[in-house]
Amino acid sequence: MPSKAKKYDCVVIGSGPGGAPFAWKLASSGMKVLVLEAGARYNPLKDYALADLDWETKGFPYRKRIRVAYGKAQNLDSQYEKLKSWNLGSGTFNKTDQRKYLMYQQVPGVGGTTLHYQGEAHRLNEKAFRMKTLFGVAVDWPIEYKDLEPYYTSVENIIGVAGPEKVPFRSRTKPYPLKPHDLSYSSQVVNKGCNKLGINIEPNTVAILSEVYRDAPPCNYCNGCVWGCPRKDKGSVDVTFVPLAEDTGNCEILPFAFAEKIEVDKKSGKVKGVTYFDQAKKEHFVEADYVAVACGAVETPKLLLNSELNGSGNVGKNFMETNFYEAVAFHPERTDSYRGIPIDGIIWEWNDPDPKRGFPGGLRMFPTVGSAVGPLNYALRYYRKGWGEDLANGMKNTFGHAISVGGISEFLPNDNSFVTLDPDKKDEFGFPVASIQSFLGEPELKSLDFMQKKTKEILESSGAGEIVEQSSSYDLFAATHVFGTCRMGNDPANSVVDSSLRYHGIPNLLVTDASVFPTSGGGEAPSLTIEALSLRSAELLLESIKKG
Repeated sequence: MPSKAKKYDCVVIGSGPGGAPFAWKLASSGMKVLVLEAGARYNPLKDYALADLDWETKGFPYRKRIRVAYGKAQNLDSQYEKLKSWNLGSGTFNKTDQRKYLMYQQVPGVGGTTLHYQGEAHRLNEKAFRMKTLFGVAVDWPIEYKDLEPYYTSVENIIGVAGPEKVPFRSRTKPYPLKPHDLSYSSQVVNKGCNKLGINIEPNTVAILSEVYRDAPPCNYCNGCVWGCPRKDKGSVDVTFVPLAEDTGNCEILPFAFAEKIEVDKKSGKVKGVTYFDQAKKEHFVEADYVAVACGAVETPKLLLNSELNGSGNVGKNFMETNFYEAVAFHPERTDSYRGIPIDGIIWEWNDPDPKRGFPGGLRMFPTVGSAVGPLNYALRYYRKGWGEDLANGMKNTFGHAISVGGISEFLPNDNSFVTLDPDKKDEFGFPVASIQSFLGEPELKSLDFMQKKTKEILESSGAGEIVEQSSSYDLFAATHVFGTCRMGNDPANSVVDSSLRYHGIPNLLVTDASVFPTSGGGEAPSLTIEALSLRSAELLLESIKKG
């Protein structure tokens, strides 16, 4: 299906946390906006499986997958062999001596990857904006924390963030709109272990309702966020910014609309519109005064490169991924860690960057449900052998006993990590797909080693026994958070967009997703920052239009 009109004030490509807030802000000012979304539009009340008896076998109901390719594989450093991913049921996941590209966990659909995110809503550590100045690594952001603070507050109130009065290392001018969630029993057990070590678990800041808000009920603590929330109490973009944008009467959302190319007028040097395919694979062109690209840190550089937009040569460089570690252990008590929300608490102890730890970036750690969400996962992941009565007895004795602790740390940009076009693989429309190459540097490996040691200390202090599963980015690329391929900066020589997210040299082209991040932060979930950046960019654009 083609768009309703042939010309719009702005075309936004992507309806996730970078696209929908931008579209809403412009549409609420009276601009006519078209949002092109490559994926489907989901109905939370009908499409998610959490109410089905076989929910655990279904996962998120992907209707479309974006094809990607991968570059060279990194050789594994044997001194970090103890970080390899494994569980009792399957043994070692990666039996080679090279890092394995497992998946890029993206969701094409109206709302983007927030459709299956775990609801975490974090502000970046204030020092994360000045890593070059403070610690001599990576680069500084061209903006400061204080520039984003009012937009953080706006987003928190729109999506409904529950959080404590204070969170370390990030100041705030107004309280969170909702009270924090209580720690689950499992997290309380882990917290007791943390307290013995002199550290503390704070309630996590999450876009998961702790009370009635925006006409939605509070969370029922089913722990199934990654399956898609059928109750609308998780603040995903499809139930927050998308309806707000459509309610203006000025925003049209077009699902299954695959942007093929951004067209530039050679005479003026400005963008003139977008060519896209509809669900029937019919090609269309839509004209626009402005185009905003918000496809994520993999698909955005793909679109720009396929559109031959790489004047500075920086598109696709500085790719950053999720640097993670997690371990699951059995506790002698039944803790039922599957009850609650996926990550209800945070250990902020090491979130402040500190080179004295052996690596400059910060990190966060947390108790988590891990993979212990239901009996099927227990049976498949946590048993070496056994069937029939043996398996039944094993499940009876251990189901609900798994507790898990994990962590995510800073990923610093490096020359071996980038996104480019694959010369051999094509998408369904005949265009080269994005190729991801990602290498861990020494700071990432050292931070993984640090998180493993702290995780085991916490599990042991909590009274847990045998570790039954370990997973990490040491040997697996399974990224959920990706950043950096269209870096924001003041100098066009080493960045792609300026501090207002306008593409250098093309004033009516913007990029409003996580690809603009100069650094990844200390393990914080990025969606809140993406949304805040998107709102700020839209507001600055509107101000510039008013000034002519």
